[in-house]
Amino acid sequence: MNKKRLKVLLIIEQCNPNASSDPLTGFKLFQEINKHVEVTLVTRDFVKKGLERHGYNNNVVYISASYHAKTYFNFVNKTILSKLKNEAIRRALGTALNYPYHADFSHQVYQKFKIPIIRGDYDIAHSITPMNTRYPVKIVKACKHTPFILGPVNGGVPFPEWFEEIAMKKYLNLSFLQDLAKFIIPGYLETYQQADKILVASSYTLNKLQSFFKFKENKMCLLVENGVSNDFFINSSNQKKPEKVKLLFVGRLIAFKCPDILIDSISRLNETIKNRIQLTIVGDGQERSNLEKRVQVLKLSNMIQFVGKIPQKETLNYYRQADLFCFPSIRESGGTVVLEAMACGLPCIIANTGGISEYVTEEAGFKIEPISREYLTQELTNKIEILVENEELRKSMSAKAIDRAREFEWGRKGQKIIEIYEEVLA
Repeated sequence: MNKKRLKVLLIIEQCNPNASSDPLTGFKLFQEINKHVEVTLVTRDFVKKGLERHGYNNNVVYISASYHAKTYFNFVNKTILSKLKNEAIRRALGTALNYPYHADFSHQVYQKFKIPIIRGDYDIAHSITPMNTRYPVKIVKACKHTPFILGPVNGGVPFPEWFEEIAMKKYLNLSFLQDLAKFIIPGYLETYQQADKILVASSYTLNKLQSFFKFKENKMCLLVENGVSNDFFINSSNQKKPEKVKLLFVGRLIAFKCPDILIDSISRLNETIKNRIQLTIVGDGQERSNLEKRVQVLKLSNMIQFVGKIPQKETLNYYRQADLFCFPSIRESGGTVVLEAMACGLPCIIANTGGISEYVTEEAGFKIEPISREYLTQELTNKIEILVENEELRKSMSAKAIDRAREFEWGRKGQKIIEIYEEVLA
């Protein structure tokens, strides 16, 4: 007798195969979950064409923003947020100001599905995006007899103290908004307290939630939200000895990603090492012109190239051509680029912070404590020197990076979520 397929109401406000970050992660998780259970996907209407192009024409319910929510959203993003140059402030303030737009979506989902859930039409309700810890999910009110799962949620990773001036936190500290949300946003406490399982994407966020809610031990579980596709994996035995050791940075060129620290660390290498390396910086952002000037001042133009923002398929080519991945970002909740680099066999040198510290093991790369700017810069220089000079260590870390990345392959993540469903139902 065939086992009855679970019926899951999957709420993914941002589920966009043509986007990046949370919307793409939401889509990837939907793809994998949909292979194992009977899914009804609920998402925003503007992603309809993208989902249909990927063959998802059935069992998708699209929610249109109300006139007032859409008007408000356009005003906030076009009139207020677009004027802010500092990304750290823009993103934090955006999360707070865009709450009414999310609340409109959440309310419409509740109105549409509260009766089916109460009636028992679904075995599980699971809300995936937005992947932050600040927004409530109204459908939990209807889940009296239907298990409700939240997450993976992430965020709230702090800046190191030495970075505060750059981040402008001394002028506008927005971290209080997250704590304030717990008390003033209707349904916030209920969402977390009534959830049967909360998936949390980083140890930092898990510990922060636990310190506030004091949940039982099995209420939450660690599940990194990011994954990596099979396309990225390589066979380490096919690697060839390079003429030069090629370093790679992939990410937005903004202050807290610290590409400037990477450039400064390159400038400190001894001349023998400098002659053996080439750094490629993939990405664009408000700091690009300053970084290019910095490269010229330090006379590093012959060994550092900027290629700008490119499609992900082209980014894969840069991963495969590189030997080391250098990513000293000091505030990273997710950091998919690190997983992609590892899948391509790149030993990673990262700052030991946020979600990326969950990926890189001691066998697969180096994690540097972001104690100070000077410490991070000098240690990055030291680690680059070690890996440039020690080819055997590079090969060993390359193989271990691939093995580690396989644990985050999307298929495995989907299977893990199904196991969580079965555990909750049991």
